[in-house]
Amino acid sequence: MSTAALDPGMLMAATTPQASAGFGGVDSDAEIMLRAKAGDQSAFDYLVQKYRRPIVSFMYRMARNAAAAEDLAQEVFLRVYRSRESYEASAKFTTWLYRIATNLAVNHARDTRHERPEVTVSLDEPDEESGTTLELPDGTLSAEQMIVRRERMMAIRRKVDALPEQQRLAVIMHKYQEMDYKEIAEVLKKSESATKSLLFRAYETLREQLKEFI
Repeated sequence: MSTAALDPGMLMAATTPQASAGFGGVDSDAEIMLRAKAGDQSAFDYLVQKYRRPIVSFMYRMARNAAAAEDLAQEVFLRVYRSRESYEASAKFTTWLYRIATNLAVNHARDTRHERPEVTVSLDEPDEESGTTLELPDGTLSAEQMIVRRERMMAIRRKVDALPEQQRLAVIMHKYQEMDYKEIAEVLKKSESATKSLLFRAYETLREQLKEFI
């Protein structure tokens, strides 16, 4: 299949349950990517189905724009597909995937830094703390408590967005993508100790700047 044939419709089709069939016994994503490298289209579809949502989430936290996040996620998988023949299973598949995503996200952020809208919070957007969608609770929070919660979330978003680039990437991967120090270090091409220091500085900055909400 040519890269021209890899269109948004195909990516959406890869998110259907059928795309994951037949890979339950495979040990790792790297092995599945090697199958994709060898020409197994269903292997590539499986990886898209598995990682599309996390990549869209990652891109949204970097771009703060839902449409841009979808476009950037699509570009990530296009690049994965185009680069499949050069893929080597010397590192985890997720490391390779997030390196591609990080490069795209950083370039997009730099290109649009003067266009980024004011950070807002919608009840339909992911909760900063749980990663789930905010829903109106059944009387468990008052209107005032909801306002305070939304103000806190907006403050967190602003402060995370204002962190230096490497710290911001590390925090998003650690807190929201639930990646460990080793995984983040591999994506950012740093040592684990340097990554821990990076996150420590970022969280110290956030604690100091958000102390009124803690």
